[in-house]
Amino acid sequence: MNEKKNQEPSVLPGLHGLKEIRLKKGFTQQKVALDLSISREALSYYENGRRSPDVQMLLLLSDYFDVSIDYLITGREFISKRQKNQF
Repeated sequence: MNEKKNQEPSVLPGLHGLKEIRLKKGFTQQKVALDLSISREALSYYENGRRSPDVQMLLLLSDYFDVSIDYLITGREFISKRQKNQF
């Protein structure tokens, strides 16, 4: 018999910048969730890598916090190779 073992769901890298910007602005998960009409649990899952938001949600979060999608994912603003070479 070839039985599959019970495996924990894989954990993706969380949206590092999402939690960071939320905390910088002093917002609770509940406030953001209510403002965006999502559950607090969904927001927590995005922050902790238990769920990945779709592109539409990334755009919504980006607009809400006034940061780039790159920032939401990495916690750093995007710097192009050309800009890096100018430093």
